[in-house]
Amino acid sequence: PAQQGIGADPPQEPVKLIFIHHSTGENWLEDGYGNLGSRLAENNYYVSDTNYGWGPDGIGDRTDIPDWLEWFRGENTPEIAQALFEEGEQHSSYSRPLPDPGGANQIILFKSCFPNSDLEGSPDDLPTTEGWLSVGHAKYVYNQLLDFFAQHPEKLFVVITAPPLSDSSNADNARGFNLWLVNDWLSENDYPYYNVAVFDFYN
Repeated sequence: PAQQGIGADPPQEPVKLIFIHHSTGENWLEDGYGNLGSRLAENNYYVSDTNYGWGPDGIGDRTDIPDWLEWFRGENTPEIAQALFEEGEQHSSYSRPLPDPGGANQIILFKSCFPNSDLEGSPDDLPTTEGWLSVGHAKYVYNQLLDFFAQHPEKLFVVITAPPLSDSSNADNARGFNLWLVNDWLSENDYPYYNVAVFDFYN
């Protein structure tokens, strides 16, 4: 498909959006707290979400950075992706005044929880298959996800960086990794499409 510029204007017709999250995302969506759900509705987005216990084999329980490989690069990815694209229910409390416009979700937001900001290693570590919550392994995971995103140029995938911790022990690593996601991730991989974006919730 031809590449398109990205604009901030709300869509003229309602667009279906789904947000993969746990507690921090639930707070962000909630009316009277983060108000994200109502703000998105005001801008013509019909919001659904996943939470703990959602989906095939309870995949909604697993939203650590390494778990995204199970969501988007695992043997059950086709089943998970179909459920994600078709999900139209709410699993958190937020206003949803728009009628369901029908069809599949066009925008997929996903966010790891704040414990994922406790990344081991060093801020400039290179991608590696080794480790769990480390800078190098986190880079490896996100690089792997691009293969699935490239197979679905009709969708917009929005990575939301994990929020920071009050414990500053690994703060340099978390900031370094999130700055890499924002500034270098797509360019280092020569990603050719405009269907992936990063929202820097950390900073």
